[in-house]
Amino acid sequence: MDMTKLLNLAFGNIYHFFKNISFRKEERGPLSWTFIVTLLLILVYGLVMLFSASYSSAYYYHKGNIYFFIKPQVQFAIVGVAVMFLFSHLNYHALRYANWYFYIITMLLLVLALFSPEQNGCHRWVYLFGNSGSLQPSELAKFSTILGISCHADKHYSQRGSLVHGIVLPLAPLVPMLVLLYLEPHNSAIILLCLMAGTMMLCGGCGIKWMPLVAVGGAGALWLMLTSQNNYVAQRLGAWGLTSGGDTSTMLWQTKQSLYSIASGGLTGLGIGNSRQKHLWLPEANNDFIFSILCEELGFIGAVICIALFVALIVQAILIALRAPDYYGSMLGIGIASQLAWQTFCHIGVVTATLPNTGISLPFFSSGGTSLMMLLGEMGILLSISRAGNARVVAQRQRQQAELAQKLNRGRQAVYHRSQNPV
Repeated sequence: MDMTKLLNLAFGNIYHFFKNISFRKEERGPLSWTFIVTLLLILVYGLVMLFSASYSSAYYYHKGNIYFFIKPQVQFAIVGVAVMFLFSHLNYHALRYANWYFYIITMLLLVLALFSPEQNGCHRWVYLFGNSGSLQPSELAKFSTILGISCHADKHYSQRGSLVHGIVLPLAPLVPMLVLLYLEPHNSAIILLCLMAGTMMLCGGCGIKWMPLVAVGGAGALWLMLTSQNNYVAQRLGAWGLTSGGDTSTMLWQTKQSLYSIASGGLTGLGIGNSRQKHLWLPEANNDFIFSILCEELGFIGAVICIALFVALIVQAILIALRAPDYYGSMLGIGIASQLAWQTFCHIGVVTATLPNTGISLPFFSSGGTSLMMLLGEMGILLSISRAGNARVVAQRQRQQAELAQKLNRGRQAVYHRSQNPV
């Protein structure tokens, strides 16, 4: 391979990325404002609940600074919304040229996280500028998985039903990510990546006839990975009843406090800010168990409103994916919608003891700048897909109106000619 080909392989996609980053005028449709309004309602709801759930622990652990968690979250939200609108004006097709760059950066950050300072027995964060800023590479891994499977499935569309191009090659880049996440360890991210990948491949028609075998094998491998990792995971599964182990007096503490919180909320809740469990009784009240605080303060009604907003957002995301003008856009949209759906489902399942206890944040609610920025960036990509889909719908309507006008004109001309030659 000569130097020209090597440089083109390494940097050629950067040129194509910037060349294709702008929409052509005919491809740029209107924004989906219903989706935007739903998203902003969830975002504001989440910020209000985060402040309510976090000020007690922030006051205790951070020298009386009750704004320790909410202040950066609001800053990330403002920047994230700006990034979302920026991405909505960019052509999502350009992302296919950034696929491998994004994957390599994600892998490097996942490796770097293993050498970062330990927190609660885990190496999940990369610290930027000392301790003043941190980045969680697992959040990047979620979008890298979505982008990678979308690009491969689109490139090998006609072969997507085969074992090699439908199963093996799309999942091959995922395996090193899972290994690195296993070493951190970050079990919730492993589960989410597997669920997202499976959903995308099933919806995209990738290796359908091989899917049952792969699902059984993947579930078995995931089970062995989680249960053999360390005694802590086995104890958590045992406390929930999946294995014979488990010390319920210790492993179920967080789950019990979560259920106490939900139960004390009743129908209408104790009122915003009036939760008792967040006063250091419920660990991770501002993150993995924020839905419990929502139930305690706003009751069953507040929980139903929250779930309804997420359902509305996810359904609209699916409709955007289905209206995409191409298969690639549909796969991207389905991947982003699946991340929202699975993450929301797993978070609520954990806090209600429907699922074993594992740390999964609630999108747009839980504390975490990396997660919020990545999610809002993905919402911008969904809006980009919706603009392309809306442009196609507008173009179809214009063509239909033009065809109708043409038929009406022909009818008028025929009537005029007949009137000139009366019988």
